[in-house]
Amino acid sequence: MTGSHPAAGPEPAGPVAAPAGHGLVGVADAGAFLARLVRLDRAAVVRLRPGATPGRTALWARLPWGVLVVRTVAGEGPGDATVAAGDLLAELAAGGPGLPPRHDAQWRWPLPPAASRPVESLPVAQLRRIADAAAGALRDATAHGVAGRAVGQRAVRDALLDHVPVVVTPDDAPGDPVEVPQRLVQGLVRMGFLGTVGTTPDGGDVQVRVAARWVGLVGPYGAAWSQKATDLAVRVVTTHTFG
Repeated sequence: MTGSHPAAGPEPAGPVAAPAGHGLVGVADAGAFLARLVRLDRAAVVRLRPGATPGRTALWARLPWGVLVVRTVAGEGPGDATVAAGDLLAELAAGGPGLPPRHDAQWRWPLPPAASRPVESLPVAQLRRIADAAAGALRDATAHGVAGRAVGQRAVRDALLDHVPVVVTPDDAPGDPVEVPQRLVQGLVRMGFLGTVGTTPDGGDVQVRVAARWVGLVGPYGAAWSQKATDLAVRVVTTHTFG
Protein backbone atom coordinates (compact mmCIF):
# COMPACT_ATOMS: atom_id res chain seq x y z
CA MET A 1 0.00 0.00 0.00
CA THR A 2 1.34 3.42 -0.87
CA GLY A 3 0.26 6.92 0.02
CA SER A 4 1.33 10.29 -1.20
CA HIS A 5 1.68 13.90 -0.23
CA PRO A 6 2.80 16.86 -2.36
CA ALA A 7 6.15 16.13 -3.99
CA ALA A 8 9.09 18.41 -3.32
CA GLY A 9 9.48 19.25 -7.00
CA PRO A 10 11.98 21.77 -8.35
CA GLU A 11 12.81 24.76 -6.19
CA PRO A 12 11.64 28.15 -7.47
CA ALA A 13 14.41 29.88 -9.44
CA GLY A 14 14.55 33.61 -8.80
CA PRO A 15 11.69 36.08 -8.31
CA VAL A 16 8.29 34.98 -9.55
CA ALA A 17 5.37 37.31 -10.15
CA ALA A 18 2.85 36.85 -7.36
CA PRO A 19 -0.65 35.69 -8.32
CA ALA A 20 -3.66 37.79 -7.44
CA GLY A 21 -4.41 35.98 -4.17
CA HIS A 22 -3.69 33.11 -1.81
CA GLY A 23 -6.60 31.05 -3.13
CA LEU A 24 -7.26 29.34 0.20
CA VAL A 25 -10.84 28.35 0.99
CA GLY A 26 -10.19 26.39 4.18
CA VAL A 27 -9.42 29.58 6.08
CA ALA A 28 -10.22 28.17 9.54
CA ASP A 29 -7.94 25.16 9.03
CA ALA A 30 -5.15 27.27 7.56
CA GLY A 31 -5.52 29.82 10.34
CA ALA A 32 -5.23 27.13 13.04
CA PHE A 33 -2.05 25.80 11.43
CA LEU A 34 -0.49 29.26 11.06
CA ALA A 35 -1.44 30.41 14.56
CA ARG A 36 0.31 27.42 16.17
CA LEU A 37 3.31 27.84 13.87
CA VAL A 38 3.74 31.53 14.71
CA ARG A 39 3.50 30.79 18.45
CA LEU A 40 6.42 28.39 18.07
CA ASP A 41 8.45 30.63 15.74
CA ARG A 42 7.43 34.23 15.02
CA ALA A 43 9.81 34.38 12.04
CA ALA A 44 8.55 31.15 10.44
CA VAL A 45 7.83 30.93 6.74
CA VAL A 46 5.17 28.73 5.20
CA ARG A 47 5.36 27.12 1.79
CA LEU A 48 2.12 26.71 -0.14
CA ARG A 49 2.11 23.89 -2.70
CA PRO A 50 -0.56 22.10 -4.73
CA GLY A 51 -2.15 19.26 -2.79
CA ALA A 52 -2.25 15.65 -3.91
CA THR A 53 -5.84 16.14 -5.12
CA PRO A 54 -7.32 19.03 -7.12
CA GLY A 55 -8.73 21.90 -5.10
CA ARG A 56 -6.38 21.37 -2.14
CA THR A 57 -3.25 23.19 -0.98
CA ALA A 58 -0.52 21.78 1.24
CA LEU A 59 0.94 24.16 3.83
CA TRP A 60 4.53 23.19 4.72
CA ALA A 61 6.66 24.64 7.52
CA ARG A 62 9.79 23.80 9.49
CA LEU A 63 9.63 23.82 13.28
CA PRO A 64 12.50 25.17 15.41
CA TRP A 65 13.61 21.64 16.32
CA GLY A 66 14.15 20.57 12.71
CA VAL A 67 10.89 18.78 11.88
CA LEU A 68 8.81 19.51 8.78
CA VAL A 69 5.04 19.73 9.27
CA VAL A 70 2.28 19.83 6.71
CA ARG A 71 -1.46 20.38 6.70
CA THR A 72 -3.64 20.23 3.60
CA VAL A 73 -6.53 22.68 3.33
CA ALA A 74 -9.25 23.47 0.83
CA GLY A 75 -8.46 25.87 -2.01
CA GLU A 76 -6.43 25.89 -5.21
CA GLY A 77 -3.71 28.09 -3.73
CA PRO A 78 -1.14 30.20 -5.59
CA GLY A 79 0.89 27.29 -6.99
CA ASP A 80 4.26 27.08 -5.23
CA ALA A 81 4.99 30.10 -3.04
CA THR A 82 6.71 30.78 0.28
CA VAL A 83 5.53 33.66 2.47
CA ALA A 84 5.94 34.79 6.08
CA ALA A 85 3.55 32.74 8.22
CA GLY A 86 2.61 35.80 10.31
CA ASP A 87 1.77 37.83 7.22
CA LEU A 88 -0.48 35.13 5.81
CA LEU A 89 -2.17 34.64 9.19
CA ALA A 90 -2.91 38.38 9.38
CA GLU A 91 -4.32 38.38 5.84
CA LEU A 92 -6.62 35.45 6.61
CA ALA A 93 -7.71 36.95 9.94
CA ALA A 94 -8.67 40.16 8.14
CA GLY A 95 -10.67 38.21 5.56
CA GLY A 96 -8.36 39.38 2.79
CA PRO A 97 -7.78 37.40 -0.42
CA GLY A 98 -4.25 38.63 -1.14
CA LEU A 99 -1.01 36.69 -1.09
CA PRO A 100 1.59 38.42 1.13
CA PRO A 101 5.02 39.29 -0.31
CA ARG A 102 6.88 36.17 -1.42
CA HIS A 103 10.05 34.95 0.25
CA ASP A 104 10.80 31.89 -1.86
CA ALA A 105 14.55 32.14 -1.23
CA GLN A 106 13.97 31.64 2.51
CA TRP A 107 12.80 28.07 1.97
CA ARG A 108 16.03 26.03 2.18
CA TRP A 109 14.90 22.53 3.07
CA PRO A 110 14.09 19.47 0.96
CA LEU A 111 10.65 17.91 1.23
CA PRO A 112 10.06 14.18 1.61
CA PRO A 113 9.26 12.23 -1.56
CA ALA A 114 5.64 12.10 -2.67
CA ALA A 115 5.27 8.33 -2.30
CA SER A 116 5.33 6.85 1.19
CA ARG A 117 4.30 3.57 2.76
CA PRO A 118 2.70 2.81 6.11
CA VAL A 119 4.62 0.59 8.51
CA GLU A 120 2.52 0.78 11.68
CA SER A 121 -0.48 2.44 13.30
CA LEU A 122 -0.20 3.92 16.78
CA PRO A 123 -3.15 4.87 19.00
CA VAL A 124 -3.65 8.61 19.44
CA ALA A 125 -3.80 8.06 23.20
CA GLN A 126 -0.32 6.50 23.14
CA LEU A 127 1.18 9.52 21.36
CA ARG A 128 -0.44 11.84 23.89
CA ARG A 129 1.06 9.82 26.76
CA ILE A 130 4.53 9.95 25.19
CA ALA A 131 4.32 13.72 24.76
CA ASP A 132 3.00 14.24 28.30
CA ALA A 133 5.78 12.08 29.75
CA ALA A 134 8.43 14.15 27.94
CA ALA A 135 6.93 17.41 29.19
CA GLY A 136 6.88 16.00 32.74
CA ALA A 137 10.50 14.88 32.46
CA LEU A 138 11.52 18.35 31.29
CA ARG A 139 9.76 20.02 34.23
CA ASP A 140 11.27 17.57 36.72
CA ALA A 141 14.82 17.84 35.35
CA THR A 142 14.62 21.64 35.26
CA ALA A 143 13.41 21.79 38.86
CA HIS A 144 15.51 19.02 40.42
CA GLY A 145 18.37 18.27 38.03
CA VAL A 146 19.44 14.84 36.75
CA ALA A 147 20.94 12.36 39.21
CA GLY A 148 21.28 15.19 41.69
CA ARG A 149 23.18 17.45 39.29
CA ALA A 150 21.87 20.69 37.84
CA VAL A 151 21.38 20.51 34.07
CA GLY A 152 20.59 23.35 31.68
CA GLN A 153 17.04 23.37 30.34
CA ARG A 154 18.27 23.48 26.74
CA ALA A 155 20.47 20.41 27.24
CA VAL A 156 17.50 18.52 28.69
CA ARG A 157 15.28 19.62 25.79
CA ASP A 158 17.80 18.43 23.21
CA ALA A 159 18.20 15.08 24.96
CA LEU A 160 14.44 14.60 25.12
CA LEU A 161 13.95 15.55 21.48
CA ASP A 162 16.62 13.04 20.42
CA HIS A 163 15.11 10.27 22.55
CA VAL A 164 13.42 7.46 20.57
CA PRO A 165 10.25 6.41 22.42
CA VAL A 166 8.91 4.18 19.62
CA VAL A 167 10.71 1.63 17.46
CA VAL A 168 8.69 -0.15 14.77
CA THR A 169 9.80 -3.29 12.95
CA PRO A 170 7.85 -3.52 9.68
CA ASP A 171 6.46 -6.97 8.85
CA ASP A 172 8.00 -6.82 5.37
CA ALA A 173 11.46 -5.76 6.64
CA PRO A 174 12.12 -7.40 10.01
CA GLY A 175 15.80 -6.41 9.97
CA ASP A 176 15.19 -2.71 9.35
CA PRO A 177 13.48 -1.12 12.38
CA VAL A 178 11.99 2.36 12.03
CA GLU A 179 12.81 4.76 14.87
CA VAL A 180 10.27 7.43 15.79
CA PRO A 181 12.09 10.19 17.73
CA GLN A 182 10.42 12.39 20.31
CA ARG A 183 10.91 15.42 18.02
CA LEU A 184 8.37 13.90 15.59
CA VAL A 185 5.88 13.23 18.37
CA GLN A 186 6.27 16.81 19.60
CA GLY A 187 5.75 18.15 16.07
CA LEU A 188 2.46 16.30 15.78
CA VAL A 189 1.25 17.32 19.23
CA ARG A 190 2.44 20.95 19.29
CA MET A 191 0.83 21.63 15.89
CA GLY A 192 -2.51 20.22 17.06
CA PHE A 193 -2.53 17.40 14.53
CA LEU A 194 -4.04 14.98 17.05
CA GLY A 195 -6.96 17.31 17.71
CA THR A 196 -7.96 18.42 21.19
CA VAL A 197 -8.66 15.90 23.93
CA GLY A 198 -12.22 14.69 23.49
CA THR A 199 -12.48 15.50 19.76
CA THR A 200 -10.40 12.53 18.62
CA PRO A 201 -11.52 9.11 19.89
CA ASP A 202 -8.93 7.26 21.98
CA GLY A 203 -9.20 4.47 19.41
CA GLY A 204 -8.03 6.80 16.62
CA ASP A 205 -4.73 6.01 14.95
CA VAL A 206 -1.61 7.80 13.82
CA GLN A 207 0.24 6.21 10.92
CA VAL A 208 3.99 5.72 10.98
CA ARG A 209 5.11 6.09 7.37
CA VAL A 210 8.44 5.95 5.58
CA ALA A 211 9.49 7.63 2.33
CA ALA A 212 13.06 6.89 1.26
CA ARG A 213 15.19 8.13 4.19
CA TRP A 214 12.31 10.01 5.80
CA VAL A 215 10.09 8.96 8.69
CA GLY A 216 6.68 10.53 9.20
CA LEU A 217 3.79 10.55 11.64
CA VAL A 218 0.45 11.18 9.95
CA GLY A 219 -2.29 12.26 12.33
CA PRO A 220 -5.95 13.17 11.84
CA TYR A 221 -5.17 16.82 11.03
CA GLY A 222 -1.66 16.87 9.59
CA ALA A 223 1.72 15.19 9.44
CA ALA A 224 5.26 15.63 10.76
CA TRP A 225 8.31 14.42 8.84
CA SER A 226 12.00 14.06 9.67
CA GLN A 227 15.03 12.68 7.87
CA LYS A 228 16.81 9.79 9.53
CA ALA A 229 19.84 10.95 11.51
CA THR A 230 22.24 9.06 9.23
CA ASP A 231 21.30 11.47 6.40
CA LEU A 232 22.08 14.61 8.35
CA ALA A 233 25.70 15.59 7.74
CA VAL A 234 25.40 18.97 9.47
CA ARG A 235 23.18 19.78 12.42
CA VAL A 236 22.46 23.45 13.03
CA VAL A 237 21.96 24.31 16.69
CA THR A 238 18.93 26.54 17.21
CA THR A 239 16.76 27.59 20.10
CA HIS A 240 14.04 24.99 20.65
CA THR A 241 10.53 25.93 21.71
CA PHE A 242 9.44 22.96 23.76
CA GLY A 243 7.67 22.12 26.96
